[in-house]
Amino acid sequence: MILLTPSAGFLPSCSNTHRPPESQRSHPQKIFYKFDQILRTKPSGSPLPLNALPKSCECFDLHQNLIPYGDAWSWQKEIVREKVGLIDANQDCPDTLIVLQHHPVYTMGTNSTEEYFNFDLKDSPFPIYRTERGGEVTYHGPGQLVMYPIVNLRNHKMDLHWYLRALEEVVIRVLSSTFSINAHRIDGLTGVWAGNQKLAAIGIRVSKWITFHGLALNVTTDLTPFNWIVPCGIGNRKVGNIKELLREVDLHTGFQKDSQLIDITFGALIQEFSEVFQLDMYHKTIPSLEFLKQIPNNSPAHDSFRSRSNDGRSR
Repeated sequence: MILLTPSAGFLPSCSNTHRPPESQRSHPQKIFYKFDQILRTKPSGSPLPLNALPKSCECFDLHQNLIPYGDAWSWQKEIVREKVGLIDANQDCPDTLIVLQHHPVYTMGTNSTEEYFNFDLKDSPFPIYRTERGGEVTYHGPGQLVMYPIVNLRNHKMDLHWYLRALEEVVIRVLSSTFSINAHRIDGLTGVWAGNQKLAAIGIRVSKWITFHGLALNVTTDLTPFNWIVPCGIGNRKVGNIKELLREVDLHTGFQKDSQLIDITFGALIQEFSEVFQLDMYHKTIPSLEFLKQIPNNSPAHDSFRSRSNDGRSR
């Protein structure tokens, strides 16, 4: 069964973004600084035409937590409603970033087709959600860092293609500077690749120039669930993760635990997001699942049916 929402969508395209010279880039060792030091780092050398002065962005750090997809989805939409209300009242509307991991789940875009599932939907191994984001079916699960930027594009550039390229730029910088992975774009597609392997998927929705949904970067993700779908509707390319790429070149020996690789990737994502979008990041802590108290009981994700996994638990 699939959780349904009203139809809406976005069709992405691709363009090139120039990277600054290495002298202007952050060095990998900065990623090992404490999180609060990274958050206060001033942006520098962004190639993207943003405002000259950095603006603030609150960052909810749940990167070590597994959050049910429906709950995080409802939380995003509640934040969007709040920001739209601020704009309608002519009040300042700062940006928000949520970083987390999800329990295993498949998600579909508004116009996704069921033909990209390689199993009977009545016997799905994981819950399936149809959302209002763009793009086709993908998988979220442990070991994958998901970034939900709820960004007011009025503070940046009111151009959705630019925004997609900026998200790709964040990931490309992380892979290049922190792990020496030669990441790149592919013309006509959205996301980030290393060779023929897709490492990051991107799907967004924009409401009154407020973005939500975002990107998912495979760090230590079990790639098996991707074999049961056609990820993003692309059948001739593989899905990869950072851990396996580092192992292939014998660079994973420095990471004794997957959690260490997750932490380092998270720190790099925050720093590069700050630089690309020219934002001063402010860490906001919130206990795991505590945010559920902030979501109204009439939120769509709470009213609608959630699909059941094979172990009998609903998510």
